[in-house]
Amino acid sequence: MDIDTEAWRWFWTVLAAILMVGEIFSPGFFLLPFGIGAAAAGILAWADLGNAGVQWAVFLVVSIGALLSLRPLIRKQDEGETAAIGANRYLRKQGIVLEDIDMRAGTGMVRIDTEEWRAVTEGESIAAGTEIIVSRITGARLVVEATEQTPT
Repeated sequence: MDIDTEAWRWFWTVLAAILMVGEIFSPGFFLLPFGIGAAAAGILAWADLGNAGVQWAVFLVVSIGALLSLRPLIRKQDEGETAAIGANRYLRKQGIVLEDIDMRAGTGMVRIDTEEWRAVTEGESIAAGTEIIVSRITGARLVVEATEQTPT
């Protein structure tokens, strides 16, 4: 057995392992296609098919093919709006005022879905019972605006 052949076997095997493990720590499926290409070249080396030039060609062709086939999956995964987390999930949500929102008195409580939150407004005070919409979040308080409807 040629030492060169043995070296290429281990080169492709180690390269495939490094690239595939590296994929775990990198976003976007960037290293995975190259890991697949290295694995294909490694299979050729272990099967003792072709020389280093053929293995490099297989590495490039398989890597490019894998990269092109994964692009639609990546695009599909990136489509759409990212899910809001934490308090940001209440942005643009409607609710109702439970306690008058008065900036001078520092009072105000609203219910959004099933949760109650302290609320402030950038405009006039808002009376209890008024429907509101959340415009932004400041700290642990929702900044709200009254909708067109008046309290009942």
